[in-house]
Amino acid sequence: MKLVIVSGLSGSGKSIALHTLEDCGYYCIDNLPAGLLEALAVELSKDDHPTERVAVGIDARNLPDALQHFDQILDTLKARNIDTEILFLSCESDTLIKRFSETRRRHPLSNDKISLPEAVQFEQTLLEPMAARASLFIDTTQTTVHQLRDLVHKRLQRPCENRMSLLFESFGYKHGIPTDADYVFDARCLPNPHWQPDLRPLTGRDAAVIAYLEKEPNVVRLYAELCTFLENWIPAFEADRRSYLTVAVGCTGGQHRSVYLTERMAEHFARRYPNIATHHRELS
Repeated sequence: MKLVIVSGLSGSGKSIALHTLEDCGYYCIDNLPAGLLEALAVELSKDDHPTERVAVGIDARNLPDALQHFDQILDTLKARNIDTEILFLSCESDTLIKRFSETRRRHPLSNDKISLPEAVQFEQTLLEPMAARASLFIDTTQTTVHQLRDLVHKRLQRPCENRMSLLFESFGYKHGIPTDADYVFDARCLPNPHWQPDLRPLTGRDAAVIAYLEKEPNVVRLYAELCTFLENWIPAFEADRRSYLTVAVGCTGGQHRSVYLTERMAEHFARRYPNIATHHRELS
């Protein structure tokens, strides 16, 4: 049985992630008390009615004591040979506060004595034990609902379950650096198609932009050196039994140079790794 634990900050998209996994064929349960996780896993893995894929939502609505003992719960599941992964959704505090304010929903930890900003901060502290054991992080600060669904589907529906999932992501520095990336590379030093009027409305996936960039020696050089670097270091992450690796490439707006490099590198590594995905954060 494969068990995915979905956790993270309130308002970061946990329900969306669970609904996506349910659409992918997972048996999903939301807001399960952490202390019942072992009993649930044992029950669903019995030989008479085994469940192959299970997703469980566990968050700060749990009793604090249960969250503090989360490490022991995971160790017990590991001892029972239950394949467990943790998906942790995060988001910048200001964005979370804005989401709660706009929807007028109450934060589960806020009350007459605890304000919304204080509740957000308190929740981050409570969930630290789960974040520390997470195998996959997704920062939803700049992510739309549709992008989040797409990311969850790409990362967790791996064609080869025993191989690492490798995500190549483009972004624009003017919108902030993605906090869930393992490697971040800067492409702002390369010639910018934005300054070519006929290329400005296009993206790094369009033939005219590709032709423009591939004529530039520094673009060719950076692409080759990034591939060489990753070819040397991705096997080290696999040897460390990592399930997920995110490589982010940024340019100013996240439309041309970073998109081009992300697509090229994904194509290059797809020849060797079966679980390849791309995500262009600014191309919603």
